[in-house]
Amino acid sequence: MLTIRQIRYFEALAETLHFGKAAKRLNISQPALSAQIAQMEADFGMSLFERRPSGVSLTPEGAAVGRRVRRILAEIRDLEALAKASDELLVGQLRLGIIASLAPYLLPGLLAELARSFPRLAVGVRENVTAYLGEELVRGELDCVVQALPVERKGIETIPLCEDPFFLAVPEAAAARIAAPVSPDQLGNERLILLEEGHCLRDQALDVCRIAESRDLASLGATSLNTLMRMVAGGLGVTLAPQSALEAERRAGGIAFLPFAEPVPSRTLALAFRSSSGRRSDFERLAEMIRACLGSPQAPKPG
Repeated sequence: MLTIRQIRYFEALAETLHFGKAAKRLNISQPALSAQIAQMEADFGMSLFERRPSGVSLTPEGAAVGRRVRRILAEIRDLEALAKASDELLVGQLRLGIIASLAPYLLPGLLAELARSFPRLAVGVRENVTAYLGEELVRGELDCVVQALPVERKGIETIPLCEDPFFLAVPEAAAARIAAPVSPDQLGNERLILLEEGHCLRDQALDVCRIAESRDLASLGATSLNTLMRMVAGGLGVTLAPQSALEAERRAGGIAFLPFAEPVPSRTLALAFRSSSGRRSDFERLAEMIRACLGSPQAPKPG
């Protein structure tokens, strides 16, 4: 009969693809891990892993089992968190994901405030693009994620945080030739530089400027908004900057931030979490703190 222990062992091996590394992570012996995986394969009547001298790989059947294992373990972790819950908010462990275009501007203030207000909370942070963070949230590897709406994953709820309006970031020397407030039609002769594929801010910039096909677009290898801002300061082009980044980037210098004409484009930031987590009170309090750090005391109004 399949056990929770075997499921956890399977997860460790599926992630490391190496018996030795998985056994070390689980703090067990390699023979003990091998025996449990072999028993699991016997129960299923199929090979879940292909063994090779350099490690292992998932068989197609193992990959299918892995997708279900991730969902099962996410539910188990939520049950464990619910069992440990108390009337005190934000204690224990919190695994927070945050999109890369917001992390460097939000995290310094947020982490300092969490440490001051909730000293019994141990925070782990994961910065990445939205797609990867969403997968880790569904698998139960993250407790919540700060990202931009929409969120379209089944079993995920959101708490709206605030609107984050966009500005046009241009080199200071070029600001005088672009009349503000800026209309997207004014950008026909500008070189728009973007983050690499996979960043939601890239897609938002293309949508705002309506230039997905017929324009001089440039991806210069930037994987962070901070790097992109330095490229703008160096005269390589213009880009969209969310309001959440302005204070820090103004201190760095070299960039002018021009407002857009009405309707002002923006993104809606939200805190996403699994419906099954049982920690909504924690996440509501965390959302309040995030809003305060972003200078937005109230959530955006629906619609």
